[in-house]
Amino acid sequence: MLLYHLYMNLLSDQVDQKEIDVITRELKRILDKDISGDVVEFGCYIGTTSVYLAKMLMPTTRELYVYDSFAGLPEKHVKDTSPLGEQFVAGELLASKKQFIKNIAQAGVTMPHIKKAWFADLSPIDVPTKISFAFLDGDYYLSVLYPLKLIEKCLQLGSTIVVDDYGNAALPGVAKAVDEWLLKHPTAQKRVEHSLAIIYVKR
Repeated sequence: MLLYHLYMNLLSDQVDQKEIDVITRELKRILDKDISGDVVEFGCYIGTTSVYLAKMLMPTTRELYVYDSFAGLPEKHVKDTSPLGEQFVAGELLASKKQFIKNIAQAGVTMPHIKKAWFADLSPIDVPTKISFAFLDGDYYLSVLYPLKLIEKCLQLGSTIVVDDYGNAALPGVAKAVDEWLLKHPTAQKRVEHSLAIIYVKR
């Protein structure tokens, strides 16, 4: 995709071209269908996906809200335990808010709303009242479950949630959190593509 080549210098090893293509394709579908609501991203790291999301939203009135601890990964929950994921420890994948802002500015896209916090400390007032698209890249069980519960009442009919690492055996908590949430939202439909869980909200 053109966007990929434009911002290739911002890509980290935490996301690849195939995943970017899926994420942007799903957001384009939301925009084409004119599903109302803003866009949220939980776990923005250095801003790779944020740049793509912000670029796509520039011709619209929708706004992008990003959330990150900017302190790296939190402690693991027991549901995150995997012999394949021993490299993931507290403080890993740390990126500063300053670096994130710099990358967004260099990309020449609209600066998103930025909230520095652990996901467990966020409240409903921290998210937009209407959400059409959400990208979750929390890596761990609670870091995915907290945002899902936080935004569920704000999701609009026809909205989409994309969750990174659903198919990653090194991060089993992601799939556990998604599946647990889906049990309480039986009308939502899920499919998996390139380790991403794509959830279509039908309520």
